[in-house]
Amino acid sequence: MSLVGRIGSVVLAGALFACSAPQQKEVTLKDALKNYFYIGAAINTIQVDGEDPQAIAVVEKHFNSVVAENCMKMESVQPEEGVFDFADADAFVAFGEKNNMKIIGHTLVWHSQAPKWLFVDDEGNDVSRDVLIERLRTHIFTVVERYKGRVHGWDVVNEAILDDGSWRPSKLYQIIGPEFVQMAFEFAHQADPEAELYYNDYNVSTPAKRDGIYNMVKDLIDNGARVDAVGLQGHLSMDTPTVEAKEEAILKMASLGVQTMITELDITVLPWPSRRLSAEVSLNYELMPEYNPYPEALPDSVNQALNDRYVDFFRMFLKHHDKIDRVTLWGVDDGQSWRNGWPIRGRTDYPLLFDRAYQPKEAVTRIIEMAQKK
Repeated sequence: MSLVGRIGSVVLAGALFACSAPQQKEVTLKDALKNYFYIGAAINTIQVDGEDPQAIAVVEKHFNSVVAENCMKMESVQPEEGVFDFADADAFVAFGEKNNMKIIGHTLVWHSQAPKWLFVDDEGNDVSRDVLIERLRTHIFTVVERYKGRVHGWDVVNEAILDDGSWRPSKLYQIIGPEFVQMAFEFAHQADPEAELYYNDYNVSTPAKRDGIYNMVKDLIDNGARVDAVGLQGHLSMDTPTVEAKEEAILKMASLGVQTMITELDITVLPWPSRRLSAEVSLNYELMPEYNPYPEALPDSVNQALNDRYVDFFRMFLKHHDKIDRVTLWGVDDGQSWRNGWPIRGRTDYPLLFDRAYQPKEAVTRIIEMAQKK
């Protein structure tokens, strides 16, 4: 063989070796965090129905847990008494199973997004205590038994405590009394003894509310209820709460002997239109230009501060990973986040880890690197 032929053979062999050499696998969020906690996302019918394939690709690639954003709430599942619609919930559970994810049902009992019929009789008057208890029992058993062994955990009760640590004076509380929480946990456990059961609330970093939730959950446990975890909603701003305040809340709840979960995580970069910082869904303020300062894009300085804040919180989550079972983002990408319409409709926010083009933000890479070095 000529020299030219031998050189050509070497080049060809090198090229074949390069093609056959294994490519290094991209490390994703769920890969990096798998030894610490589940990383989840809230998804809705638009993703489950296949109408947002790019978001689905992000979920399948980066997340190993999903929670139903809206399709399992009572107004969706039982819009009329005794008339159940499980089409969207069934599709959500099937998606989670297809992708071998930890599936979280949200939520069985909540004062908000409840159907109008729940609290009234045929004449529009409040129902009796016994009637409301039976309606809760029927709803919880019907829903939980349907997904027995398929939904891994349930947000049993959502947002029963006010910011001052007192009971929220909802119709549930007014008609049944505080016992409605204990009953809900008992019904859910009876319907599926193997399912994990959670209490979920916002502003848990506020000392008064933190202590009120602690006392309520302690009473539940002391009275024999199964409570596996407390969900600390993570609807954050750029200023509040501090990482330290969130850390204190995690430690306080974990001292009860339960796990904690960082639920509904997002970080708004937009100014808050009130002195009252809350995640109450009924809030609705008028749109004014000063409350929508970034309609086209984020300034580099704000974008950097947002990424830094995400990394700071995840650094703390990793520090306490033995107390945290799951961290769940409330949505997939900025474009479909509820933050764009709450508490002011028509704003442009940037609260999640993936942008409107479904691309990971800088924080994603930094979180992955941080987890790999731990």
